[in-house]
Amino acid sequence: MAEVILMPRLSDTMTEGVIAAWHKRVGDTVQKGDLLAEIETDKATMELESYQDGVLLHIGTPDGGKLQVNDLLAIFGKPGEDITELVKIHGGAGAIAPIPTAESVVSPVVEPAVSSAVSIPTNVAPTTDFASMEEVVLMPRLSDTMTEGVIASWQKNVGDIVKKGEVLADIETDKATMELESYKDGILLYQGAKAGEKILVNDLLCIIGKDGLDVATIVNGLKAGASAVSTPVAETTPAAPTTPLVAAAPIVEQAVVNSGRIFASPLAKRIAAEKGIDLKYVKGSGDNGRITKIDIDQYTPAVTQAATAAPAAKSAAPVVSNSVAGQVSFTDVPVSQMRKVIAKRLSESLFTAPHFYLTMQIDMDAAIAARTKINEVASVKVSFNDLVVKATAMALKKHPKINSSWMGDFIRYNDHINIGVAVAVDEGLLVPVVRFADGKSLSQIGAEVKDFAQRAKDKKLQPSDWEGSTFTISNLGMFGIDQFTAIINPPDACILAVGGISQEPVVKNGQVVPGNIMKLTLSCDHRVVDGATGAAFLQTLKQLLEEPVRMLV
Repeated sequence: MAEVILMPRLSDTMTEGVIAAWHKRVGDTVQKGDLLAEIETDKATMELESYQDGVLLHIGTPDGGKLQVNDLLAIFGKPGEDITELVKIHGGAGAIAPIPTAESVVSPVVEPAVSSAVSIPTNVAPTTDFASMEEVVLMPRLSDTMTEGVIASWQKNVGDIVKKGEVLADIETDKATMELESYKDGILLYQGAKAGEKILVNDLLCIIGKDGLDVATIVNGLKAGASAVSTPVAETTPAAPTTPLVAAAPIVEQAVVNSGRIFASPLAKRIAAEKGIDLKYVKGSGDNGRITKIDIDQYTPAVTQAATAAPAAKSAAPVVSNSVAGQVSFTDVPVSQMRKVIAKRLSESLFTAPHFYLTMQIDMDAAIAARTKINEVASVKVSFNDLVVKATAMALKKHPKINSSWMGDFIRYNDHINIGVAVAVDEGLLVPVVRFADGKSLSQIGAEVKDFAQRAKDKKLQPSDWEGSTFTISNLGMFGIDQFTAIINPPDACILAVGGISQEPVVKNGQVVPGNIMKLTLSCDHRVVDGATGAAFLQTLKQLLEEPVRMLV
């Protein structure tokens, strides 16, 4: 008798899973213990093994498809067994019909160069219109919070020959700009958006295939929700209209300077995308012809023959009104992906978690003296922020209730200590994580934080760098801020706001003398942390910073 397999709950917070890859196809004989599929959850990509013998008769969604927990994942049974009723009962209205052959599942086309754990949903099953197996590429989810991506630049244009492993496009997410590589050979037949435009996750990004394919039929079929498409609906927001680029490109009155992959700095790519400059016409002055910001600033585009006839394309560049004395003027700047997510997550945090704040003054005289001696022998210069990170990690070890998260039905007390360190970048704020900070030396922490800061500014941080914090530190002391309150970075229960060190009169041994004072403010989620608990943590942190030798014990 056929047996139904439902999507399992593979983590405590999982509500749905994405099929990163099927390792067995319909019609395959499966034995107990065989790897059945890789499933991407909200935490990781995990392997799912079969717990029985049989023939795989049906799969609930192809590679890249999304299923809710307890949705129909697969059906096992005997060859030729009728499973129509089981599909109707467990599959619901959105279930796809039983798939008779292994070829009915389309493999993902592209994968980001950043991480093998990121799946690229394709969700397109072949029909007679897809007989030549052209690949439809949907916008991948390149970070845990990504809902849409911006095409920073296309590295391949419509009509270009694409080879497996070549970079198709640079995609700007809410966290970084990532390269997207092709997973097959072919011709780029269609682009779903121009440079600077947005595409929602799982919307059509591009089509790769053989010359002569009827691209319009495929695009219209996807837009109309034709039977060839099996795309799970994750959001109710309508997809932004895509722009077919199948028509012949305009004739350009200038020579192509760069062919193949173009090397350019992230800043140069961003400015070029904002100005609508095609980098293949820009000569680079950097090492090995690398294009820099100066090259973009000095570039003068030639006029295309089509420019006078074609309407101006929508641009991501800001709309600027000329400033005239006595007249109202302004600049409209599109909201970046990063800024959108910051607004959403911090609004949810502030209006969901009941915040309260505790402030304490720290006498930094001993810390200043200790840092001077440490830097005389340290291989990496240690900053005051590094001292705060180390002291915080040790204080969290003594106060595990601070190192916790509100999970709705339960509170999670983390045994490991991963400290997120807020880093300001032009587009907003990133929080890379110093993992197991309590077990690292000051030099190790210093080197790691400096590396994170540089990679954040270069937009080279990857999702694995900013996920998994258990506590966060935000330091504005270097900007001359004496004291401030920070919004909790979920799912952490607390965040520490660090002000600058300032000289103030203090009383020591009955005398008023100059002292070096730093103010710390702890923001706490009152659902998890009480006032006395937060105060005890700050007392321990104060002792460690005022007597740094305690950090060596």
